[in-house]
Amino acid sequence: MKFSDLVGSWFTVLVLSLATLFVATRPVQAQTETVLYNFCLDPGCSDGINPYSSLTSDAAGNFYGTTISGGEFGQGAVFELSPNGNGGWNEAVLYNFCPLAGCTDGSSPYSSLIFDSAGNLYGTAGAGGANEDGVVFELSPMGASWTEKVLHSFANGADGANPMSGLIMDPAGNLYGTTTNGGTNGTGTVFELSPSGSNWTEQVIYSFDNNSGYDALATLTMDAAGNIFGVEPSTVFELSPNGKGGWNPTVIHTFTGAPKDGSNAEGTLVLDKTGNLYGTTISGGHNHNGGTIYELRLGKKGRWTEKILHSFGSRKDGSVPVAGIVFDAAGNIYGTTAGGGRYHYGTVYELGADDGKYKEKLLCNFNYYFGQNPYGGLIWDSVGNLYGTTEWGGSSNAGVVFEVTP
Repeated sequence: MKFSDLVGSWFTVLVLSLATLFVATRPVQAQTETVLYNFCLDPGCSDGINPYSSLTSDAAGNFYGTTISGGEFGQGAVFELSPNGNGGWNEAVLYNFCPLAGCTDGSSPYSSLIFDSAGNLYGTAGAGGANEDGVVFELSPMGASWTEKVLHSFANGADGANPMSGLIMDPAGNLYGTTTNGGTNGTGTVFELSPSGSNWTEQVIYSFDNNSGYDALATLTMDAAGNIFGVEPSTVFELSPNGKGGWNPTVIHTFTGAPKDGSNAEGTLVLDKTGNLYGTTISGGHNHNGGTIYELRLGKKGRWTEKILHSFGSRKDGSVPVAGIVFDAAGNIYGTTAGGGRYHYGTVYELGADDGKYKEKLLCNFNYYFGQNPYGGLIWDSVGNLYGTTEWGGSSNAGVVFEVTP
C-alpha cells in the first residue's frame, strides 16, 4: 500500500466530514479548556499546520511537537511552544522539512518526539528521505537554532517504509519504532536503530504479517526488563530479548470485535506499576462500535487476560479513541477521542477508578473553534493540567494546542 493511500484511508475512517466544519456551534464549556495556540493557514504563515501527534515537554515547561504539513515549504515542521511570562505562549518553528531537489530530510511527520539526556530530539517522518519512503531524524540544539540529521532513510525493502509512530529509547541509547509498509511481508516492521560512532545501524526485529500490520501506528512500549509491547490492528504482541541478540515474538491477545471485544487497536500501550497493560481500539465494544479502553492483566502462568474498561459510542459519548491513555496518581484514566461528543468533533474524557470499576466523565467536548479531531494523546504538567493537540479546527481550521484542567 502506498503512503498516500494509507493516509487517505485514515481520513475516511474518521467519523467527521470536512464539509461540516463551518457549521455554527454553541460555545464550548469554558471552565476547563483553553486554546494555547492556533496554527495558521493565512498567506505568510509558516508555523506548520495539522498537528497529529501528542506533545513532549522539557523541564522548563516548554512543549514540542510536529505538524504533518505547513511550515516554510509545506512539508511539515517541528515546533516549540514556550510560556511568554504574561499568561500566553510563543510558538517557534525549530525545523521546516524540505521538498526541494537534493533535500533528503523527510516530510509529513506524524510522530511525537522524544528527548535524550543531551537534549536532542528524535522522531520519524512518514515520507521523504533519500528514497521517498520516510526517515528517522534527530534534531540537535546549536545555540539558538536546531540542526537536523537523518539517522536512517527507509527504502521500502526488508528495512520497512513509511514510519508514522513515535520512537522509544532503551538505556543503551538504541531507538525502536515501527513502519507501516515494507518488511518481509510488505505490511510493516518493528525496527531497532543502534548508534555506532557517528552512524546508526538499522535492524528489523519483527515483520508484521500479511493480515494486519500495515497500519500499526501506535508507539511501542518497553518494560524494565527490556521487553517490547506493541499493537497491530488485530493483536497485542510482545517482543522479548532471546539473550543472543535476537527477539522472540508472542501474541498476547487477539481482538474478536463487537460486541464483547474491541477491534482495530491503535492506542499506544501503557504499563501500570504492577505490569498490567492498557490500550484503546478505535472500533468494537458494545456501544455502536465506537471503540474501547481495555486492560491486559498478566496471570501467574504467563497468560494475559483482557478486561474491557469502557465501550465508547453511547449517546453523547466520544468515539474513535485513536490515542492511548494516561494515568493520574490516583489511578484515574484520561484520554482523547477523535470523534463523538456533544458536537461530534471529539472529546477529552476521564475514567474514574472506584474499586476496580470505571465511570466515564467528559471533560471537554471539542466544538471546532476550540479544536477538532484530537488524534494525539495527552500529557500532564507538574500541577495537574492536561495538554494535547487537534489536527483540525481553531481560528484557521489548521489545528490547535489545548489545555484542559480536570
